Amino acid sequence: MEEKTFKLMGSCGAMNIVFGVLAIVSGVTAGVMLIVSGARLLTSRKKILF
Repeated sequence: MEEKTFKLMGSCGAMNIVFGVLAIVSGVTAGVMLIVSGARLLTSRKKILF
């Protein structure tokens, strides 16, 4: 019984590490995309005439 629990804990730990890395990567990607789109908005602000 303990071996089954030990294997389950190992697989859950590995899965948590994988999901953590994916969350970090997606967060960094989203942050970079937001910074780039904000910079484009700020630079195109000068081209608008009212």
